[in-house]
Amino acid sequence: MKRSIRSALSTGFKALALAALTLAPFAATEAHAGATLWNETNIQYLWGGQFKNPFTGTKGNQSTITVEHANAWKYGDTFLFFDVTNTEKDDTGIYGELSPRLSIGKITGHDLSAPFVKDVLVAGTLEMGQGFRNYLYGVGFSLNLPKFNFADLNVYVRNDPKQSGSTYQVTPCWQLPFSVGKADMLFEGFSDIAGGEGNLVFNIDAQPRLLLDLGKFWDAPKSIYFGTEFMYWHNKFGVSGVNEYAPQAMVKIVM
Repeated sequence: MKRSIRSALSTGFKALALAALTLAPFAATEAHAGATLWNETNIQYLWGGQFKNPFTGTKGNQSTITVEHANAWKYGDTFLFFDVTNTEKDDTGIYGELSPRLSIGKITGHDLSAPFVKDVLVAGTLEMGQGFRNYLYGVGFSLNLPKFNFADLNVYVRNDPKQSGSTYQVTPCWQLPFSVGKADMLFEGFSDIAGGEGNLVFNIDAQPRLLLDLGKFWDAPKSIYFGTEFMYWHNKFGVSGVNEYAPQAMVKIVM
């Protein structure tokens, strides 16, 4: 396990350099007054067991370093992340997503809000991994739910160029703050619900998190969180019958 963690951290330092290059255009945008309404970047470290390789059936431990960035600007928002994942056998993989959205209401000047809906957006996602790219495009809804920091629902057409035809994907994501006594907590996460495509079958990838605001206890609230992320993947990678249930310990540092 120690070897796996060391290998992941070593790869992670290279990932941070890549992150600086990836996020540079967004930092440059912020230099123009008023261009960015808000932005956040965070780095995560996750470790857990019971991960399953759908092709070999082997199970083992896995550690992941994730860099996330989100921002909003006058006419939309952008979310991107990439993972550097290392298994106990020192197999390293890199995966990332870029998800820009454009507000139809803000661009056209029309109020498209409705009960529980703040805005309607054109949404897209590019999924990038070692040897593959998937393209998603559709419509997004920014939801107005009480007490949530954010709640979004994106409905896509999903296209894997290596599979025949196309399919759908529905992706909700959320962040809900709450308190337990003097402790501040976050319940956040996402779920990808995708239809079958070519040789791939219907699958659900859900990753909810429960995090404690550790920074609050030394007068640095919302700077460092500790908790757990639970991964549930039904028909992992679209491979029929491969199901994954993997709790992970998680540290999240907000830059």
